[in-house]
Amino acid sequence: MAGAITHDRASAAEGRQDGPLIVTEDADLLDDLLRLCAAAGARPEVHPSLPERRGAWEAAPLVLVGDDAVRRLRGAVRRRGVVLVGRDQDDSGVWRRAVEIGADHVLVLPDGEQWLVDRIADVAEGVGRPALTVGVIGGRGGAGASTLACALAVTSARRGTRTLLVDADPLGGGIDVLLGGETTDGLRWPAFAASRGRVGGGALEESLPELHALRVLSWDRGDWVSIPPQAVRAVLAAARRRGGTVVVDLPRRVDEGVAEALAQLDLGILVVPAELRAVAAAGRVASAVGMVLRDLRVAVRGPYAPGLDDDEVARLLGLPLVGEVPRETGLLGAQEGGTPPGGTARGPLARFCAAFWERVPVAGGGV
Repeated sequence: MAGAITHDRASAAEGRQDGPLIVTEDADLLDDLLRLCAAAGARPEVHPSLPERRGAWEAAPLVLVGDDAVRRLRGAVRRRGVVLVGRDQDDSGVWRRAVEIGADHVLVLPDGEQWLVDRIADVAEGVGRPALTVGVIGGRGGAGASTLACALAVTSARRGTRTLLVDADPLGGGIDVLLGGETTDGLRWPAFAASRGRVGGGALEESLPELHALRVLSWDRGDWVSIPPQAVRAVLAAARRRGGTVVVDLPRRVDEGVAEALAQLDLGILVVPAELRAVAAAGRVASAVGMVLRDLRVAVRGPYAPGLDDDEVARLLGLPLVGEVPRETGLLGAQEGGTPPGGTARGPLARFCAAFWERVPVAGGGV
């Protein structure tokens, strides 16, 4: 192999690189590394030895050095983020060669492929603060959880925050309908059913329908009624890595897939109508959800039964109070006209959601 293969010419010309630097002359190893970069959504720069371009070695976010290239890198500036990649499981000399070039890690293929894909994806996407992830769940059927989840997401997007709305309820009819986007092009949950390991956050975002300045992961109108928990974990982890906010509309049951979603929430909102029977039902939901989610809060919807107010509902459930979800007339008519819940910025529901986001940090990483 001679010369260099530059997979991102614009980045190379500007001295920037969003993928790893690969140094090897081993054609078979290069094929494997390019395949792993493609799986991670990264565009690498490839050289047979130390790059001639000034600063390329130092500036690369990650350097993957083939075991064949060690002797050609002696004397290179020591830096962090160097991985020595080999194939021979029984070669004890690989550790000595790693020390010679100051490698942080030694990786032997194929055993280390998943670790390497994750590491490459980290540098390709940029690892910042994860998205603030909020789940909304009804205390009983018809509580209005989907309406509130939609309004929270629409309000977040209107504030200029990267926002993803996730429909985790396969029996809810598809939250994209609330946004008027059931026919909009883009992937739905069944397309991710086989996802394992790591899903690229950028690729996920670009594949989803964009509605009202936010991305939506909903269900199609097919027969799928569940997604494997591994896929739920992979997709939500990818969504969180993009930063901003993720709002998850949750079903009232807790199965393995829902438990995976709950495990990735920063906080949950339990929507409870102010009726004694609804409060009793919500108590059972809260008990199940609380086994996975540490921070669960209650939002109360009127009208109020005699003897109940929002503080009393919160006291009976033993949960912190988010507030009273206001009634907003004309929601159905507005939706038919193309305006989703929360779409009217001065409406009471949008104001409630805006106040919520003011109180809760939108950058993520803790509440």
